[in-house]
Amino acid sequence: MPAAHDLAMLEGDELAARLGDSRRELFNLRFQLATGQLDNPARLGQVRRDIARMLTVLRGREILEAEGAYVAPTAEEHEAARAKLAAEDAEREERAAARAAAAEAEASDEDVADFDEEDEEDEEDEEDEEEDEA
Repeated sequence: MPAAHDLAMLEGDELAARLGDSRRELFNLRFQLATGQLDNPARLGQVRRDIARMLTVLRGREILEAEGAYVAPTAEEHEAARAKLAAEDAEREERAAARAAAAEAEASDEDVADFDEEDEEDEEDEEDEEEDEA
């Protein structure tokens, strides 16, 4: 979850691109929620708060620019904020991949258990048929 200070250090175009990405992510999360495929419902609130934070930073810039008081961040501040946000994004993607892998493993374990139960039932059916023939 990016801090407002880190977002304020980004350039306007980059912040607008992040805002667009977050809005697309929110749309996808809502779609997953509607279809029952959402793994982490808490992510909805996180993305909404991130969008609100970005809009707040953009509006604050707009007001400062109108007053003539806006001072753009230095190159060092910009790069530091970009690196920190990239690390947070990578960490979030890593956690999502781990959750997906865990869910996949759980699903495959359930499939194996279902398959084993079916095999046992088939064997019992064959034994019953053999007994009936005898």
